Amino acid sequence: MKTRDAVALALVQLRVQKLKSFFTLLGVMIGVMFLIAVVSIVEGMGRYVEEDFAGRLVAANTFTLRRFSNVGPGGNRGFDAREAQRRPLIRMSEVDAVRDALPPGLVASITNETFRYASAPGARPRQVQAVATDANYFIIKKYNLEQGRVFSDQEVRSGATVIVIGTEVAEHFFPGLNPLGRALRLGGIPFTVIGVVEKQGSVFSFSLDRLAIAPYTSPLGRLIRPAKDVGSLVVQAPNATALAEGMEAARGALRARRGLRAAEPDNFGLVTQDAAFGFVKELKGRLILFGTALPAISLVVGAMVIMNIMLVAVAERTREIGVRKALGARRSDILSQFLVEAATLSTLGAAIGIALGISLAKLISAFTPLPAAVAPWSVAAAIVTGAGVGIAAGIYPASRAARLDPIAALRQE
Repeated sequence: MKTRDAVALALVQLRVQKLKSFFTLLGVMIGVMFLIAVVSIVEGMGRYVEEDFAGRLVAANTFTLRRFSNVGPGGNRGFDAREAQRRPLIRMSEVDAVRDALPPGLVASITNETFRYASAPGARPRQVQAVATDANYFIIKKYNLEQGRVFSDQEVRSGATVIVIGTEVAEHFFPGLNPLGRALRLGGIPFTVIGVVEKQGSVFSFSLDRLAIAPYTSPLGRLIRPAKDVGSLVVQAPNATALAEGMEAARGALRARRGLRAAEPDNFGLVTQDAAFGFVKELKGRLILFGTALPAISLVVGAMVIMNIMLVAVAERTREIGVRKALGARRSDILSQFLVEAATLSTLGAAIGIALGISLAKLISAFTPLPAAVAPWSVAAAIVTGAGVGIAAGIYPASRAARLDPIAALRQE
């Protein structure tokens, strides 16, 4: 029997025995549906973090010089807390040496940040993301202003008490008013608002508009870093090649400044965007692994159901098998017929499961904060898995059918 004829026969059986076929498909449908839904949600979250979250919180083609290296899942292997605490603070003189060593075309910005309560007359105090930095920060973060201006290099050198705020800060402290020229207090010190950053939105319900940005030489810098050290130096390059060159220049300059010998490890951290979010890829892999465990159980149950249904089909069609053998059908013909039928049924179940899984992922994305992105490989994997489950489940029933004695089969009522 040709494969096309076997598939047609399987579809005829599906129409004739609707209830039995439904239960045959059910296990595979459920398993594939949840497989597609889980992978889509994990894939969507991964893309969201890597492209949107990382892109908005960590600028492209940047590395960050700071006291500690990245610590987190996938980034903390071999991390020694005691050794890290012994690391020296990053001083301004060291930052100056690094900036002088950077190749042309790179932009560097001192960035110290924390969360502090701000206040203004007529409004309740509210926590804001306080950033003490320089004018290059706005270039690296690609912040545009909807009102006012950014602070100048002269204001940074003089330590002026000027501040640029986010839209959420402006709306909370100065509702219905022009915030420019008004005073916002941080740590009890009044800062004059000179600009408002365009609305940035939110990431995972974390508002990016709760900003309060002032020169690092201002009193805000001393509030954030009372030891007068530098929290981080963010360096942006025009491309990946320049980024690698800049990292090596920064490493060499700081190692020389600290008198580290060739055999001594770095006592500072140089973190790229990929390193800072490297844990996301590992977490994504683990989520896919654990998230596919339950669908796998459903697929195993579906395989058992298919096997039992096919065994029943063999018993019901014993006389048909005898007739076919009497007419010259070979054992391989009978074997392939039942294997193709089992594979057709499971593949059809997988196809329905894929459609349901994509729909479920879209519903979750529409009605919850979880993003979803259907991965093409998961659809291909689901189809292959569906066919594989059917073939694996159909081998034993098909072999039983192929081994039937034609004379005994013809006597079967």
